[in-house]
Amino acid sequence: MERIELLKKSLLFSGLSESDLSQLAMIAVQRNFRKGETLFSEGDDANGFYLLISGSLKLCRVSPDGREKVLHFVKPGESFAEAAFFGNGKYPAEARALEHGEAIYLPKGGFMELLGRNPNFALNLVISLSLMLRHFARQIEELSFADVTSRLASFLLRRAEEKSTNYGGIIYIDLGIKKGELASRLGTANETISRTLRKLKDEGIIDVQGSRIVILKPERLEKLCERYE
Repeated sequence: MERIELLKKSLLFSGLSESDLSQLAMIAVQRNFRKGETLFSEGDDANGFYLLISGSLKLCRVSPDGREKVLHFVKPGESFAEAAFFGNGKYPAEARALEHGEAIYLPKGGFMELLGRNPNFALNLVISLSLMLRHFARQIEELSFADVTSRLASFLLRRAEEKSTNYGGIIYIDLGIKKGELASRLGTANETISRTLRKLKDEGIIDVQGSRIVILKPERLEKLCERYE
């Protein structure tokens, strides 16, 4: 019953009946992971996909010269590694834990059997993949057309919606990632992120307290995003 309740939290399975969820729970495997642990590496055999229950993960790729590119930060309730069902049967990126957490693993063989018996599973998978496509299209658009300040402002506002506390109109964000990872996510250099954060701080828009960002003037950040929008 607990596993069914966990599966219900995912958009991927939100349209399934109790009977469908019960079948899914029978093949699901719960897995705990530690901060820094790699769930799978780029090029590993893709034998299944995951649903994040708690904690946070990043999906990333490493270039031949050792540079890391963060493709996506996975939040609780999101599924990832659906590429297990397509392509050459290999994971196209690495999944690395940013903090302790828990995920549900769904093996490819068992899930494909459910797909064959019940079209609802196939429909939900298509919905999940279409949402992921929209996310990557948005990311490509930002990297192509927005300057670094606009990208950073957009990231901070999204982060504020997901993970922040608010005291008297002042928003406190725990980034949960290093500046180098943030630079990779925004498609720029570490030094550029540091300069941009310093510029926003000098203008009184934010304050930087280690890994914590204090948004002092959210309306100014929104205007910086509008410059791109």
